[in-house]
Amino acid sequence: MQERAEETRRAVLQGAAHLFFERGYAGTSIADISARSARTSGAIYFHYGSKEQLALAVVEAHFAAWPALVARHESVAEPALERLVRLSFSVARAFRDDVVVRAGARLWAERRSIDVEMPPPFVDWITTVERMLAAARSEGGLAPGAEPGRDAPTLVAAFFGLHTLSDVLDDRLLIEDRLTALWLLLLPGLQADPAPRELLARVSAPVPASP
Repeated sequence: MQERAEETRRAVLQGAAHLFFERGYAGTSIADISARSARTSGAIYFHYGSKEQLALAVVEAHFAAWPALVARHESVAEPALERLVRLSFSVARAFRDDVVVRAGARLWAERRSIDVEMPPPFVDWITTVERMLAAARSEGGLAPGAEPGRDAPTLVAAFFGLHTLSDVLDDRLLIEDRLTALWLLLLPGLQADPAPRELLARVSAPVPASP
């Protein structure tokens, strides 16, 4: 019984994510989600209570995707700055390919039209980037003029600004190319011994998921 309930929750969440991403919050109804997920409206209300709560669940699933991804990248045996750049590409691919991530981002952008309190964005990313920059400094890999506490918010702003631009201009299809161009601009100011193209070549492959 519990397994069936979890399967229903997942099916509804996935169906809702597809529709919220494609149509937005206002353009999606519970009836639409019922048709997309092949679950009754009653089952949807039983598990999520309301469309607002279902939207919140999608946003929370968006945020829940990141801690394991960050931990996987931080466990890789390579310099911290390389781990940071590799992580940025993994996050970029998730924003391009993962419908729950994309739906969560759209719903958060539409938060003023949804009568529910959303989790705050960016704060955890700033903390993560600052920690990884500080690790790069302790390894001697960070440029003398770089400051983790000062530079982390700027890097996060540049990264998510790039995503907004790519979303508007090319539906994120060129996000990896655009992110490469951003790092070619930024790495000379971050690396103790600047060699941005060599670093980017080393981190091109994604970190494999844990078995």
